[in-house]
Parts: sequence; structure tokens; C-alpha cells
Amino acid sequence: MLEIKEIHNENEFPEGLTREQFVDFLHTHLDRFGDDKESINKCIDYAFSDESGKGGFLLAGFYDGKLAGELIMNDTGMSGYIPEFILVYVAVDASFRNKGIGRQIVEKSLAMCDGDVKLHVEYENPAKRLYERVGFESKYAEMRWKKDG
Repeated sequence: MLEIKEIHNENEFPEGLTREQFVDFLHTHLDRFGDDKESINKCIDYAFSDESGKGGFLLAGFYDGKLAGELIMNDTGMSGYIPEFILVYVAVDASFRNKGIGRQIVEKSLAMCDGDVKLHVEYENPAKRLYERVGFESKYAEMRWKKDG
């Protein structure tokens, strides 16, 4: 059975799970689709921020008491012209895949949001199918320009 715990600030990490362990889990299980630990920590800082236009939450999913999946949702602060939330990270431990854990964590996060949600996913990422099954649709092709230096 899956138990999903909400984390809204530094003091709400469940017993037995530290922020460092949360970051390590995402870094490990996002594999080639993830970011470095510093970027994951910045995302958590943003989620925990009390500044106007910032915020969000983390979810930790425990399957039979073992950490099986995690998610970070950020509030964009841009209601009306950009979706209000961005699902930044979601990962499931490979040993727990194909049990519907990713779907349950994503669906719980969507139920917690009081506005639209966007995410970025690489075309070859297998998680893309999960996002489509829960109702995400491709609207735009993302293009990026990088400033040198």
C-alpha cells in the first residue's frame, strides 16, 4: 500500500527522511533525465519560499514503509498567462515501478493544485506516457536560447 506524505517546509520531512536523502533520491532515480543536486536544492528552496509569487510543495511516497517515489511542484506565481504550477521533478525507484506509484503521486499533486499545471519532459523519457495518461497534452515545442559566458 502507498502512503503519500506532503512536505510544505523544512520541518515537515517525515521521520526517517532528511532533505539530503530527498535530494539524493531524486538525483539517483531521475537518472539521465535529472539535474545536479544543487539544482534540486534550489527547486526545494523555491517550493519552501514564503516570498510573494513563490511556493509549492514536495510529496514523498512510501510503499510498505519504504521510500518509493518523490515529487516537487513549484507555484509559478503567474496565474492567468502561464499555468499556476510547474511539476518540476517526479521519480520512482526502479524496484517499485509498474505498481502505479508514479501515477498516484502525480494525481495527488494535481489534486492539491488550485490551478493549471505544466511540466517539461523529453520526448524519449518513458514518463511521458504517464503524463499523457493523466491528462497532460503537448501544447508547445519548447525552444531555448543560451547566453554564452
